[in-house]
Order: sequence, then structure tokens, then C-alpha cells
Amino acid sequence: MSALPPCPKCSSALTYEDGPLLVCPECAHEWSLAGTPEEGAPVLVRDSNGNVLQDGDTVTVIKDLKIKGSSQVVKVGTRVKNIRLVSGDHDIDCRVDGVGPMQLKSAFVKKA
Repeated sequence: MSALPPCPKCSSALTYEDGPLLVCPECAHEWSLAGTPEEGAPVLVRDSNGNVLQDGDTVTVIKDLKIKGSSQVVKVGTRVKNIRLVSGDHDIDCRVDGVGPMQLKSAFVKKA
């Protein structure tokens, strides 16, 4: 019998294979053993020019960004200091002066 890894969600050792997925019978969590980044692995985020961004960097907005649900706009050239990288579609978590906390897509910023 091959040793399967424990569930990453509840740490149960009762995991089993179901086709290409591993399944935990206790919490019903499903995951793939191949092709998933390890938890805690650094998130590689690149700006519009292809430069790698890191937590704490300063970036500049390269396009006017309308704020959903508001009449405010983040103008081109706005500098955003001390960014934090997160996973997801909007991969930069930051605080924009005059606007407040928001999330940005890395495709609309460049490293300053």
C-alpha cells in the first residue's frame, strides 16, 4: 500500500485516490497531488513590463482605473507605496492615497 499525504485542510490521514484527485473523507476536501503549488510558496507576480514585484515595493499606475461603485478614478501616474502581494485575480493589496484600501491587478502597474 502506498503512503498518501495527509489532507492539507484538516490533516486527516484517511485520504484516498479518486482518479487524478486525492479526497479526504472527513472534510470532503479534494486536491490534486501534481501541479499544485505548495502552501506557503512565494507568489510570483510580474508588473506590466515583466519585472518581478515583491512585498513592500512601490508601483505606479499606468492607466486610469475606475473604481467600481464610485465616481472616483485612480489617475495614471499615481504612486502606490508598500504593496502586499496576494493570490487571486487582483494580486496587489494596497492603500491608495485619497482613495483608501483597494486591490489592483499587476497588469495595470509598473515598478517604480
